[in-house]
Amino acid sequence: MLFARYAPLLLGLMPAISFPAAAQVPATAFQPLAGTYRYTAYTVFDAESPNEPTAVRGVGGLLTLRPDSTYTKRFSITLGTRTIPFLQDGRYSVAGDSIRFAFRDQKGPDVQRGTARLDSAGRHLTLTILGYPTGNQGVYELEAAPAPPILVPTPISVPPPRARAGKKRRR
Repeated sequence: MLFARYAPLLLGLMPAISFPAAAQVPATAFQPLAGTYRYTAYTVFDAESPNEPTAVRGVGGLLTLRPDSTYTKRFSITLGTRTIPFLQDGRYSVAGDSIRFAFRDQKGPDVQRGTARLDSAGRHLTLTILGYPTGNQGVYELEAAPAPPILVPTPISVPPPRARAGKKRRR
C-alpha cells in the first residue's frame, strides 16, 4: 500500500539516480582489434618438416574485424598464373592474446584458434593460427588499412506508367 502511494514519486526520480553507464564505453573497448587490415605476409610452419618455414608469396586481401564480433576475410594467394581465394564470414572472439574464428565452409561449421598481437600503434597485427597436425601453424602479418567503402544503392528513377488510351467497351 505504501509503495502504491509513493510509486509515481519514486518513478519520477529514477532518471536522477546515477548508474554506471556501460553504454558509454566504446564498443572497441570490448573488441580492441576491430578494424580493417591488409594481408602483407603469410608464413607456414610445418613441425614435421626439417625445412625452414615457408614464406608464401603473392599474398593479398583484407580482413575486417567489426566491433560486433563479426568478421569478413577476403584473402588470396597467387601461385604462378593462378590466384586462389579464401573467403570467410563469421564471428570472432578475443580473450587476452587468444583469438578464435568461427565460420561455416563447404564441410560445415569450423573453428580456427590462435593468438593475435597488435602493436602499440595499432598499425601492425600478427595472427598465429594453429594448424593440423598439432605443432603446425600459419602466421599472418597484416597492416591497418582504410575500411572498404560501403556501397549504397543508387535509387533508379522509374518513369510513371503511361496512361492508356481509353477504349470503349462494346456491349
